[in-house]
Amino acid sequence: MDVLTHAVVGLHIVGIGALLGGFMTQMKAMGRGEARMVPAMLHGALTMLVTGVALVGLNQAQDHTLNTVKIGTKLALLVVILGLVYVKRDDEKIPAPVFGTVGALTVANIFIAVMWV
Repeated sequence: MDVLTHAVVGLHIVGIGALLGGFMTQMKAMGRGEARMVPAMLHGALTMLVTGVALVGLNQAQDHTLNTVKIGTKLALLVVILGLVYVKRDDEKIPAPVFGTVGALTVANIFIAVMWV
């Protein structure tokens, strides 16, 4: 079961990498007001959602204690990220504050995962 959990954690990290990487590739365009939500951002956010739910299930199946407040906070941020990326995915130009919000929430989600014990 530990191998499966570690594999899902790896996929979760791939998802965050795709989301953050997609954001980073558009930062220069954001400065010009021409940023757009790239498909990697949507796929990364969806990967994070699916693997995050799987991780909660795997940890509950092993009777591990879960920090439900932390998980709920991360889920709430991810739902906002996913909503913004999904709604704006077809727009040619995204306003910088909206695009910056996606990046800021993504970084916040990473710091919550790493620093909240």
